[in-house]
Amino acid sequence: MTEFNYRKDSKEQMPYEHYMELYKKADPQEICSRLEIPYDESTHSFAVKLLGTVYHVTWPDYEITHEENDYGYYPLEDMIYAKILVLRYLLESKKAIRFADFKTFRELPWGEVYQQQFHGRCILRLAYGFGNKPEQFKKIGESLGGIPLKYGDVSFELELFDGYRVRFIIWEGDEEFPPSSQILFSDNFADGFSAEDRVVTGDVCIGTFKALSKTL
Repeated sequence: MTEFNYRKDSKEQMPYEHYMELYKKADPQEICSRLEIPYDESTHSFAVKLLGTVYHVTWPDYEITHEENDYGYYPLEDMIYAKILVLRYLLESKKAIRFADFKTFRELPWGEVYQQQFHGRCILRLAYGFGNKPEQFKKIGESLGGIPLKYGDVSFELELFDGYRVRFIIWEGDEEFPPSSQILFSDNFADGFSAEDRVVTGDVCIGTFKALSKTL
């Protein structure tokens, strides 16, 4: 497992250490019941599916192992933001309810407050990272098992956690207009995740896309 020096960045260190303390004090049976995810008493581990990959996450020490996927990258083992997002999912989220539609970041609770942060960290990164690489972006979606969509120039839908889904759309740039993008969330995110979590969701997904782009 990759070792992190969390003290290099207090913005990451402090949330991670805070949620680790809460996680150590949590009741695994309460987590299991609330999220309806498997918990193995013999190994003291949850089975958590993130972006289609099953991870085994131990309690209370939060050690992480994976089941093999087809694309060979495991963000929960490599990415501090993914570790924080899963901690918050285990501590604060709930089993996904059925969703009726997809919404923009701004349309979900507290979206107006965090819109500028989301736009800079996620929308612009997605647009300028892949807006001029539509074929590569399409391959990334395919490798992750995404559902292809007909929006923009390339788009696909991924499942973040069980029942929580995210759509990614890019439009190519040209001589007149820069590339652009959009990220849509299933509307049940309003009940399961805060605005900050949705920003981190974008970070984790785009970080995964960038990692996969090096191998495709």
